Amino acid sequence: MNDPAAEEPTEAEAPVCPRHPDRVAYVRCQRCGRPACPECQRPAAVGIQCVDCVREAKRAAPRIRTVFGGTATATANGRPVVTLTIIGICVVSWVLQLVTGGAWTHALWFWPWGGAVEPWRFLTASFLHSTSPLHILFNMYALWITGQFLEPLLGRVRFAVLCLLSAVGGSVGVLLLAGDPFTSDAWVTPVVGASGMVFGLFGAMLPVMRRLGRSMGQVLVLLAINGAIGFWVPNISWQAHLGGLVTGALVATAYAYAPKERRELVAWLVPVAGIAVLIGLAVWRYSSVGVL
Repeated sequence: MNDPAAEEPTEAEAPVCPRHPDRVAYVRCQRCGRPACPECQRPAAVGIQCVDCVREAKRAAPRIRTVFGGTATATANGRPVVTLTIIGICVVSWVLQLVTGGAWTHALWFWPWGGAVEPWRFLTASFLHSTSPLHILFNMYALWITGQFLEPLLGRVRFAVLCLLSAVGGSVGVLLLAGDPFTSDAWVTPVVGASGMVFGLFGAMLPVMRRLGRSMGQVLVLLAINGAIGFWVPNISWQAHLGGLVTGALVATAYAYAPKERRELVAWLVPVAGIAVLIGLAVWRYSSVGVL
């Protein structure tokens, strides 16, 4: 009888992995038949596939989209990547505010007169917070709660556009509602905080929930409570809340109710139109008081 051990290939006779020629491969890919070393092996529904075949299959697979046009794989490992990124930026920025003794805050905060000559402040102020931990904790918690719901539905790009436009919309709201520039302190009062962005996400929940056919009762209660806080608690800019809320609601409405065949077009038009409208409102307001 033949010795079974003698029929097994020795290490010298075993095929080598094409990606790692210095490694012996005792397993072949079930799809292409090429040898695959342990590092290049990927478990499949049937047997083992090489990393190249898995990558090719993933590239050829159809992209599954949500009801709003976002890709179903908008998050990595189930995590809202954009939401976590914004939270990370806000936390790092808050630490810089503390360690620089306020220099970082002064460089990025927004006030209407300052925005006329340094327009980037319309956006950067949303990544700043007061030195009180409660301010940033509340905003980051609200951002996390709304973001982990909205980001997978809208997709990364649409969600990022929603956040950024809402942030700028909050600052534009402060500018539009600042009152008489020669008598109102609002024109020289610095504004910081992600509240405009957060209220934009609150506003976005309304058309999204309506489009999904879900009850909006809890969202309306949440909006009412947080909106009232802006009037009851001092040093809170309700103008930024309102500007972000309106901006977020309009952006989300465009995404939620775009016809299926025009979703890609709407995805491009929303940021362009949103930026144009916000800039137009700011220019109009400054021109009305003789600044531009």
